[in-house]
Amino acid sequence: MFYCMKKQTTHRVLTGIMALILASAVGGMALGTDPQVAEVQSHAWGLSFQQENQPPSAELTSDELAPYDAYYCGQQGTKRLYITFDAGYENGNTAPILDALKKHNAQAAFFVVGTYIEENPELVKRMVDEGHLVGNHTWHHPDLSQTDRATFEKELLDVEEIFGQVTGQEMPKFYRPPEGKFSDENLVWAKEMGYKTILWSLAYVDWNTEDQPTRDKAFSKLLPRTHDGAIVLLHSTSATNAQILDELLSKWEEMGYTFGSLTELGAPAQQ
Repeated sequence: MFYCMKKQTTHRVLTGIMALILASAVGGMALGTDPQVAEVQSHAWGLSFQQENQPPSAELTSDELAPYDAYYCGQQGTKRLYITFDAGYENGNTAPILDALKKHNAQAAFFVVGTYIEENPELVKRMVDEGHLVGNHTWHHPDLSQTDRATFEKELLDVEEIFGQVTGQEMPKFYRPPEGKFSDENLVWAKEMGYKTILWSLAYVDWNTEDQPTRDKAFSKLLPRTHDGAIVLLHSTSATNAQILDELLSKWEEMGYTFGSLTELGAPAQQ
């Protein structure tokens, strides 16, 4: 199987989503309008690391997420990492991050908000030119778990539009929920828009620009949590990440890892 499995007892199956889909299919009802439909659940993505260099436990399993083209981890048993960055704004750290990725011939995915593309077109074009995926992190970075479908779609479509204007290309269909907050309906809507929803299985507290971790602190958090198939979440605003990325990529390579593309997620396992 391609996806990470939780080692502890799995949490509830996404019964709310299944009920929503059934309600939509039977009688043409709009999602969430039938009082008999199970209550739509909201989620705030979090992880619990139980064992060193093993996948974390998460609220939803890969098997529960997979029918909706949603992923937080890749294939177990292969030394593959998927590096992603969230980019809400630019503060000078993205260029050295791109330099380090280029040095190691490592592809990454940058999940950007609409204003990032608007304000940093040359950096976005560089990401594309150097083979990185530029994913959709919505225009305003809102909590979409409490919103309606029209608002959800507009947040993604507006980013697609500015990306096309800047690059002349269609935006890759990869979406990351802001702050990791999403509802069952969001998963359905994203899939119906052609998107894969990308969560993560490896992260650390790197987002606070006023309290950046030291090099040693970063390595003490990241390296023991590294595991096969990890989708790594980093922030491109982190000065620490910009400083350590070259060394971090080298350490991962020494651990036997190679760097993959999110396009691999959901593909049949290689024989």
